[in-house]
Amino acid sequence: MHIFGDPTVWLPFAFAALMGVSILIYVVLDGFDLGVGLLFPFADDSEKDRMIASIGPFWDANETWLVLAVGLLLVAFPAAHGDILTALYLPVTIMLIGLILRGVAFEFRAKAPAPHKAAWNKAFFAGSLMTALSQGFMLGMYIMGLEWSWAHAGFGALTAVFLTVGYSFIGATWVIHKTDEHLQRKAVDWASGGIWGLVLGIGAISLATPYVSERIFDKWFSWPSFAYLSPLPIFSGFLVAWLWWMLRRMPFHNDRWSWLPFAAATSLWIMAFGGMAYSFYPYVVPEKLTIYDAASAPESLFIILMGTCIVLPTIIAYTVLAYTIFRGKATELRYD
Repeated sequence: MHIFGDPTVWLPFAFAALMGVSILIYVVLDGFDLGVGLLFPFADDSEKDRMIASIGPFWDANETWLVLAVGLLLVAFPAAHGDILTALYLPVTIMLIGLILRGVAFEFRAKAPAPHKAAWNKAFFAGSLMTALSQGFMLGMYIMGLEWSWAHAGFGALTAVFLTVGYSFIGATWVIHKTDEHLQRKAVDWASGGIWGLVLGIGAISLATPYVSERIFDKWFSWPSFAYLSPLPIFSGFLVAWLWWMLRRMPFHNDRWSWLPFAAATSLWIMAFGGMAYSFYPYVVPEKLTIYDAASAPESLFIILMGTCIVLPTIIAYTVLAYTIFRGKATELRYD
């Protein structure tokens, strides 16, 4: 009761939880539409149009979660915001350029003359690739404590590749759900290859994280924490096996179950994110700043919380509305 009565304790925790949920939702939702862009080189022109149609109603709303997460970091944990963006200035810049290129290409490819459409398709792929690689690199550097060295940068490059493959995998499962016939079968093949990159990425991060600090190692391998946390890797292994089993048997005779691979992939992302959140809590800057050290004054946090209580339900409402209205298979995306 005392914890929830002390605003210097519960307010930073509440904002850390909100920020974590926002990042997780962004990684899943924008992850699949980034993945669709990453798969462009493997699709023909008509398939690219169908793939774009599958994300057309959602991609703007998906990126709102990134804006919310960064906004919460800025206003709730300004000291951490400064440290993180200072350390990751270059990859953040590359990510923003990629997001801009992606957004421009998305709009222009539908309106450009036929001879120019191929160039905008390439720009959409390039923007997706830049965004995915930069986010993966930032993840690796964050795990390594935001310290720049050749070894840490090498690990960041490794996570950049793995996260990019992971995005392409969840993008393929989305295409499985939103399309049919030949394109759906191609998406099954894409997902069957991409799943191993995702497994390697989760494995690499899971093995590296406990060795970043003695504190994280003890959180995972001391008793009885080890017993309490053992269902996490066990359940993740079950999800991988289930995904592989489904992909070997798709497309299902009854296509109404085509959403299952995407749901299983999303669950796998949640498991991985939950493990990372547990590892680094209560630090917002690894081994340097806790959420309590970096938090704004309780008075400021309380005012921000009131605003969040208005903004967050609005974002959730229009996200749910968009996914409800545009449920089912993707149709041709037109602007005329």
